[in-house]
Amino acid sequence: MSELTDNKHTIKVNLPGGIVAAGDLLDILSAAEKAGIDNVSLGNRQQLFLSVRSEQLEDLEHEFSIADIDYEIGTDTYPNIVSSYVSEDIFSTSNWLREGVYKDILDLFEDKPKLKINLADNNQTFIPFFTGNLNFIASDTSNYWHLHIRFPKTNIFYTWPTLVYTEDIPSLSLTLEKVILANKAHFYDQPEIDGNLLFLEIASDKKITRNPEEKLVLPDFQLPYYEGFNRYDDKYWLGIYKRNEQYSVAFLKDVCAVCLQSRIGQINTTPWKSLIIKGISADGRKQWNWILAKHRINVRHASNELNWQIEDQCDYALKLKNHLVRQFDKDDIRTFKLCFAIKINPKTGLFGSVIIRKKADSLEKNREQQDNFEILHTRDFNPNSKDFIVYKASVSLEELPASLVELCDSFYEIQTNGNIFSAVETNFNEEVKFTEAPVLVHQCKHCQTVYDESFGDELSGIAAGTPFTHLPDDYTCQMCESPKEDFMTVDKNLLGVI
Repeated sequence: MSELTDNKHTIKVNLPGGIVAAGDLLDILSAAEKAGIDNVSLGNRQQLFLSVRSEQLEDLEHEFSIADIDYEIGTDTYPNIVSSYVSEDIFSTSNWLREGVYKDILDLFEDKPKLKINLADNNQTFIPFFTGNLNFIASDTSNYWHLHIRFPKTNIFYTWPTLVYTEDIPSLSLTLEKVILANKAHFYDQPEIDGNLLFLEIASDKKITRNPEEKLVLPDFQLPYYEGFNRYDDKYWLGIYKRNEQYSVAFLKDVCAVCLQSRIGQINTTPWKSLIIKGISADGRKQWNWILAKHRINVRHASNELNWQIEDQCDYALKLKNHLVRQFDKDDIRTFKLCFAIKINPKTGLFGSVIIRKKADSLEKNREQQDNFEILHTRDFNPNSKDFIVYKASVSLEELPASLVELCDSFYEIQTNGNIFSAVETNFNEEVKFTEAPVLVHQCKHCQTVYDESFGDELSGIAAGTPFTHLPDDYTCQMCESPKEDFMTVDKNLLGVI
């Protein structure tokens, strides 16, 4: 990360695990406000960024010092620790990985790590698994983790031979970091690396280890719809995404105030540069709606805009993303189960099933029409895969939207050509069976929630056997509250096939 311009500086504040107490965030925002800063943004690693003019910098540093806020200016020496805690209860439920486990691990880090660390539940797909240098992925065995190392400045991976005990994650991470950084000729930015050398170097450390009972099997990728009000258990969670990646200080201060008033202890940031607030009561929704209306916050963006990864603080990539999303909307392109990443600079660690990479020979060119791109995709179109295929080696900016549409068409052609079921493992190893006659149900186009008249909607007071056409005009999706007209007629037999 570097300074933006001669007159602007990038300030980074880490939010370990993407978890920040409402009171702590309020302190950060109050300091920013006193320094004359109007907006902040989020990063791919769940951190907070402030763009600060030179004349504001001294005031901000003074305010941060008073509030005892840790920060970096123009550097990323200490990357934020990423965690999948945000997905707990709302996108996934683990057998043993709970809030307390995440927080215990984070609290045990005595020193700030210099390597990127990911802590991910193995049954969620909201948080990337392999964008860190040390990628800890929960195993099916309670309190043990798989470790996959991506050596710094490379795409070389090494699978740690033994499972790692929860309480050993911080100390092992710092030991690995010490050895890797002290032996860069072997483990850092090298074309070839032998991970076994690293294992042998520290294998004598007294750690609680366990041999894995089975290999890590990752779930099939499906990005959940992470915006708006959504119900879980007897509460709601609220997801907030901003198209321009800018969150006003005034809005976030109001968010913190409502959290504190309603005893919501913390706010979660995501790798999609969005916010998620959990634990909202049914009665508390009115206050949250008032805040959203006051600040004109839109929480109904199309799904094909939410599945993009772009570099932090990169105006070029943001403009390109918005351009491509507009083209996708214009052509009504389906992107379900796909994830796109735009890479302008090398070795940025973004993940995606489709990678749009600006070619190095166009980085020095000024006119947009001269820019050229390379399009890649993972072999199985899972963004957590590490096996990339070049789809097109050179594409102009003008040709880029059409080429991506072609690739999306190719993806769905593969998914529906009749051979996919023998090529892809399902979670339950069951055969996909079709009935002769279609069974029609209605599915929300935003969050994929299904209204099936045979079950009705008990939470909304709709009795079983009520046809969709008989639902009241003001009926809304029980998960994301989209209106009735946003439901599509689909064949129940085909749900989950693609």
